[in-house]
Amino acid sequence: MKPPTLFFTILPAFLLPNCQNNKNMAAKKKQPVIKVRKSEEEWRQILTPWQYYILREKGTDPPGKGEYTYFFEKGLYRCAACGAPLFRSDNKYESHCGWPSFDDAIEGAIIYRPDYSHNMVRTEILCANCGSHLGHIFDDGPRETTGKRYCVNSTSLKFDPGKEK
Repeated sequence: MKPPTLFFTILPAFLLPNCQNNKNMAAKKKQPVIKVRKSEEEWRQILTPWQYYILREKGTDPPGKGEYTYFFEKGLYRCAACGAPLFRSDNKYESHCGWPSFDDAIEGAIIYRPDYSHNMVRTEILCANCGSHLGHIFDDGPRETTGKRYCVNSTSLKFDPGKEK
């Protein structure tokens, strides 16, 4: 019975370096630096109570009720808190999930963070300019494009018509 014991003793030695490399690679991945910094009191003065709940307290719009869920005009979607450009209308699609969905974001506009709330494993998306909560990203988007679904609260967005850059 020595071989199985030896196997389980040696196996972690082979796995550990790979885990450490993955952790080091994740740590080295460059995340944007938040530029707009305000106290929570300052945010409370700028945002409506509902916006504050969604953007700063990581709330969620009710499904199917958001202003931009079934909205498909041409333009640019900006952060409702700071005005930073986040998504282009060309990347918006109907996902039938109840929230505005995009298959891609403007480069450098989003911060990605692990989210283990509500007994789920998800990736939270935040505005890279001010750190406000936008929603989550999932891997069930259109396969013909990126395969991603940026599931965004309408309250987190401000639409800028006719401006896609």
